[in-house]
Amino acid sequence: MSDLRPRTNRSRTGNGDASTIARHGQLKRRNPFTALAKILAAALGVVLVSGVSVAAIAAWDVTSSVHKSVTLVDAKGKAIVPQVGAIDGAFNVLLAGSDSGDGNAAYGTRGENLNDVTMLLHVSADHKNATVISFPRDMFVAIPSCPDPKGGSFDAMSYQKINNTLTYGGLACTVLTVEKLTGLRIPYAGVIQFDGVIEMSNAVGGVPVCVAGDITDPYTGLNVKAGQNTLQGAQALAFLRTRHGVGDGSDLGRISNQQVFLSSLVRTIKSADTLANPVKVYALAKAAASNMSLSESLNNPTTIASMAIAMKGIDLNKVVFVQYPNHYVADGVAPTEDAATALMTALQNDQPVVVTGDTGVGSVTDPNAPAASQTPSSTTAPSTAPSSGGSSGSSGGSSGSGSGSAVDLPSDVHGQTAGQYTCSKPFSG
Repeated sequence: MSDLRPRTNRSRTGNGDASTIARHGQLKRRNPFTALAKILAAALGVVLVSGVSVAAIAAWDVTSSVHKSVTLVDAKGKAIVPQVGAIDGAFNVLLAGSDSGDGNAAYGTRGENLNDVTMLLHVSADHKNATVISFPRDMFVAIPSCPDPKGGSFDAMSYQKINNTLTYGGLACTVLTVEKLTGLRIPYAGVIQFDGVIEMSNAVGGVPVCVAGDITDPYTGLNVKAGQNTLQGAQALAFLRTRHGVGDGSDLGRISNQQVFLSSLVRTIKSADTLANPVKVYALAKAAASNMSLSESLNNPTTIASMAIAMKGIDLNKVVFVQYPNHYVADGVAPTEDAATALMTALQNDQPVVVTGDTGVGSVTDPNAPAASQTPSSTTAPSTAPSSGGSSGSSGGSSGSGSGSAVDLPSDVHGQTAGQYTCSKPFSG
């Protein structure tokens, strides 16, 4: 097979294997972790609407705001809104956050299009549990042969950072890579850009976050004081992008810091103040969708509404954010195989997971949190060791029913639930 890979993005070693793709000189200043919030905004914004018809209307209009569509009407000229039910069974959705800036001069001129955010949402077959996995941008993985958008295909690569997949073969390549890594089929996917987080945070009137100490990050422009902060607009964007200001200054610290924001965002979305205000819910979903490019399978208002209905009743303590298990290696991180197997076998078997480790280097437990939020496993089923041999189901989920016993993840796996109250941990040097 001829070598079709872009010449500007990789080089070859003497033995014919691809070496690490060249990285942008100012990458550390422009990482789009803003996109993290957009995925839950897109899913949970429309998703948590209380009424089926409202969800369908919101999804219909949000989708049409991105791509032109034809609205059908009845004999009296009234728009026909599809009446839909919850999507059947388990489902998986991948969202890749692009650092291209999409032409926005505020983020500088980008010579690349890296997926510095890669997240996988798994919703169980019984629609009672959701797990959101964050894949570290610098994690070395095997990239399978990917289709070239211009025709033909790219060669497989055995050892590349996962955030090169979007540049290498587009969203399809990111999906194929995560499918290979996780053993899950992923029928739905989207790419998100920077700007939606600003509009989204404004739509809900700001997202309250706890900060354990003052954080100043000149790279992103973040400047927040210790205590409670309500973030929206540019500061919300800076908070999600910061790496140098939190934890140990690494991408792993940034992931746990983002989970502080995301857990609060989900609580905000599910609050009575938001759910009782259809305008807020609609604005939130529209802000997210306007900054997303969706797969053909997801670019459908009925599909979005069906996902919304399926997810709207999930308890906060059963929305789990987790880092894909990893450990440091030269110039990045690599998957920790035993822990990763425990996580992915549980999801392949459609079992809920319980994080037994800490929240990660970028966050700490909020000392002023409600007592119930301190024990994330208190509302889950009794735990058991993961079984083996799970397989993905026809709808992209798994062969399980979603009602299996919860699996305690190894203590070196970091994360939290949406019901946990955490604080961002300032950079400690």
